[in-house]
Amino acid sequence: MRKLVILAMASLLALFISGCGSPQSDRSPASSSSDSPASIGAQPSSASTLPQTGWTEAVPAAYKQPSERPGSVERIDYDSLDYAGDGRAVTKAAYVYTPYGYDAGDEDARYDVVYLMHGWGGRAGEYFDYPGTKNVFDNLIANGDMPPAIIVSATFYHDGSSTDFGGSVAELHAFHQDFENNLMPAVEGRYRTYADGTTPEALEAARDHRAFGGFSLGSVTTWLELCHDSKYIRYFLPMSGSCWYYGGYGDFQFGRNVDFIERQVADNGLNERGYFIYHAVGTDDAVKSQSLGMADEMMSRAAFTPDHYVFYQKDGGRHDLDAVQEYLYNALPHFFGSSRAE
Repeated sequence: MRKLVILAMASLLALFISGCGSPQSDRSPASSSSDSPASIGAQPSSASTLPQTGWTEAVPAAYKQPSERPGSVERIDYDSLDYAGDGRAVTKAAYVYTPYGYDAGDEDARYDVVYLMHGWGGRAGEYFDYPGTKNVFDNLIANGDMPPAIIVSATFYHDGSSTDFGGSVAELHAFHQDFENNLMPAVEGRYRTYADGTTPEALEAARDHRAFGGFSLGSVTTWLELCHDSKYIRYFLPMSGSCWYYGGYGDFQFGRNVDFIERQVADNGLNERGYFIYHAVGTDDAVKSQSLGMADEMMSRAAFTPDHYVFYQKDGGRHDLDAVQEYLYNALPHFFGSSRAE
């Protein structure tokens, strides 16, 4: 029987707050509760560099320290539309990290792109504000764990957005239109990426060099990007959340959502084109049950092998940006054809 624990609705306010809790101490996985990776799915044999389930590794202290090769962050403003509202013109912001040595004048340079989305009530640039996270990006690149990449901390809000829970859910459901029509062209028309132009065809041709991740309601957004925009994105990092293409909080409809994802994989030839999902949550996350339910459903399907889907937990991890920092450290080295030595 599937291990699912549906949280009481009284916990809603704890659901998608982008908390900045203190770092959690590591415990031995052997001392954890029954909500361990082994309890929700076997580990099929695979040529993948990762087992399908496991524990994240703590970020080394040195990776949180300033690098001698730091990247830069700048804000960009771009034109968009109020897709969740009346369709009026709006201006939105995103913060863009460029790695050490990035030269806008080097016409031969090409960089992978990682788009990141915040949780409920968050903001553009949030991923660069939490202490140490930018340093983790700098050190992952400087130490060769991942290729130099452009990293975009975006938002599903604009100045006129409602940031209450219902309004936030409406915004994230509409975000894929902003991503396709506005954010992605604005970023990749300005920075040196693998996209040879900003037409849909040019952006689709560069999908192998594009990733999307998010925390909490940003994790829900990430699953929806898989549902809507897999032709543009190859790598996905949902952190602490499940797919809400059907249903929503308290009505997760895991089977129906995974049915839809399975059809998307088949209909869009993703097994041939390639895709990879690194799904993560903490064992002490207040809303971990929906991630466990999603993982259980994904791994019950033969289609989602470790080459395409893995589920990792931070032992003792809570619903906060400290956990997010660890998920980023563990996941990014497995994107873009790179892999940290085991």
